[in-house]
Amino acid sequence: MVIYNPFRKYQQAVKVALRCSDKDWKSKWHNACDFMSLYAQKGLLAEEYLEYDFDQRPASFRKSFLGLNEQRIYLDLLNPQKYYILARNKYFAHKMLENVGIRKAELYGYYQPEGVFCENEHTAYDLPTMLRLLRRQDVHSCVIKATEGSHGDEVFVVEHIDFSESDAQLHLFNGMEKKLSEVLSDTPLLFESLVQQTEQLASLNPSSVNTVRFMTLLYPTGEARLIATFIKIGRAGSCVDNAGTGGNVDACVDTETGMLKYAIRYDGEHQYHDIDVHPDTQTPINGMVIEHWAEIKKQVLRYQQAFPYIKAAGWDIAITDEGPVVIEVNDFWDRLGQLFLRQGWRNEIRDCYLAWKNTGKHYYFGRKNNMLRSGHLEKITRYE
Repeated sequence: MVIYNPFRKYQQAVKVALRCSDKDWKSKWHNACDFMSLYAQKGLLAEEYLEYDFDQRPASFRKSFLGLNEQRIYLDLLNPQKYYILARNKYFAHKMLENVGIRKAELYGYYQPEGVFCENEHTAYDLPTMLRLLRRQDVHSCVIKATEGSHGDEVFVVEHIDFSESDAQLHLFNGMEKKLSEVLSDTPLLFESLVQQTEQLASLNPSSVNTVRFMTLLYPTGEARLIATFIKIGRAGSCVDNAGTGGNVDACVDTETGMLKYAIRYDGEHQYHDIDVHPDTQTPINGMVIEHWAEIKKQVLRYQQAFPYIKAAGWDIAITDEGPVVIEVNDFWDRLGQLFLRQGWRNEIRDCYLAWKNTGKHYYFGRKNNMLRSGHLEKITRYE
């Protein structure tokens, strides 16, 4: 339970003023007052005001931005906590998506160190059972990742496996080597096939699978809508396209045409630079049009309709020659993508929230504690 702090908004305003170190006191006061107004209207956090440079943003961005406090209101209804595990656990998500015909990488194995009594076709619990599973399927390359990791944590891209009698030598994409016994620990892991992206997207950066984030909504009528798309592109030598902590390249994808625009090199908070070409490969980014975009959109919208447990989803999609492949589906995503789009998605998420709320068929499960009073939260949802 969160104890409401009546002084929190003033503490946050002081934080905004003090962090504006290059401004005079008049400007600091102006920013603090500006923040207080946005806090009242949107529940904006001081960290969000500062990270996204709200004092420099146009009115369209400021009004359409969806901050953490308001996001919690909407996603608590649209993506209730009871379905949390379906998106966050990559093994459960894999089986669920596969069951409804959504394309994923091939599942080679699920390593569950606590599953000593449940060894089966795709499950192992120690080194010997994992070796038997991989040998049985003649696996010689794969991706290994933590079932509940994020931002590219615990990801190993294995280009070749040399099996011995009691272990296996993993040859990673970056030239390093690891023994399978060194990778297996007390953390559950997923072993999947390598995903081969299209030649077009590989040209941006071949060492990473450069995924497109599709933001989709499902309405009570069964209609699925695509509200935003952006692409995350890795850097040379990196196998992940992580945008959460920086160190990559990102661009908005026009939802209608599939054209890339507003490309930036994102190195972390306040460290983003407009670019036209990839800084390592020199491949042009702005102006590239993703091939077969219309058909890809149709398939992703079908994915949303087939996965109604998450009604506001952030799909990380790899584009392959066979079509879109789901890398993962996110039920509670960060706000950073709005920076890449140069436009927020608050209005669209709120519209879907109100549509479901008006049906009366919903439950609140308290996904995360919200620091705001219930009266303030209600005022925020009414804000136009």
